[in-house]
Amino acid sequence: MIICPSVLAGMSHEMRTHMNAIVAFSFLMNRAGCSESEREDFCNQILTSCEQLIGLFDNFFDSALIDTTEISKADHKTHKLNKFLDKLLSEFREVLQKEAHKDVVLVSETSFCEPIDIYIDSDRVFRVIRNLFQNALNNTKSGYIKIGYYFRDDQVTFYVLDSGNGYFKYKEFLNTDNLNESLNKYNDTVSAINLTLARKLIHILNGSIWIECNGLTNAGIYFSVPVKVSDSSDIKLNNYINSMIAI
Repeated sequence: MIICPSVLAGMSHEMRTHMNAIVAFSFLMNRAGCSESEREDFCNQILTSCEQLIGLFDNFFDSALIDTTEISKADHKTHKLNKFLDKLLSEFREVLQKEAHKDVVLVSETSFCEPIDIYIDSDRVFRVIRNLFQNALNNTKSGYIKIGYYFRDDQVTFYVLDSGNGYFKYKEFLNTDNLNESLNKYNDTVSAINLTLARKLIHILNGSIWIECNGLTNAGIYFSVPVKVSDSSDIKLNNYINSMIAI
């Protein structure tokens, strides 16, 4: 259950941290002699804090709602498999253009999927990938974040790998039966909430999620979800898995 003392304490700490940042940068923007470039930077810092606050509360409340309300069925939509993540990757690339993430490179790993039509709950899948990307970004100061997917046996497997230091922490949060105890061990409320919601959404989609070590302390998180393929699609076996394209 995500609502536990450590989660509430962590939420309170995160909220105060971001609110203090918003107040401080607002003060700096209005001080005498503030240049236009400084004002723009402070404005971006305020916007980032606001976005992180909204994301934290969205994930917290959505996770709690899954526990307390009837779970809705997956909402499948039609997508071209080979273009499924295009818009999401463009969104992430814009995030990495910010000064705070200038030392992180986004890499797309693709299996050159065929342009077949698949039926998949894209809203929930995108939500999971956004959470995994945010965790990777929070724990990767420099290096890379790799995102990709491949199709096999009527399942699409997605993965987010990074060169950060979050492997043991992610593993704990993904496998714990006591989130309160895990948060006392690893004081990272944002990562815990992101992974808890991701795990619940994947369960709704009848999928599975797991973590692999990517180097010494780097993390690779994978999840698979079953998909339906359009009868008109011409499926060909693809042998080019994990080809890399930097974007």
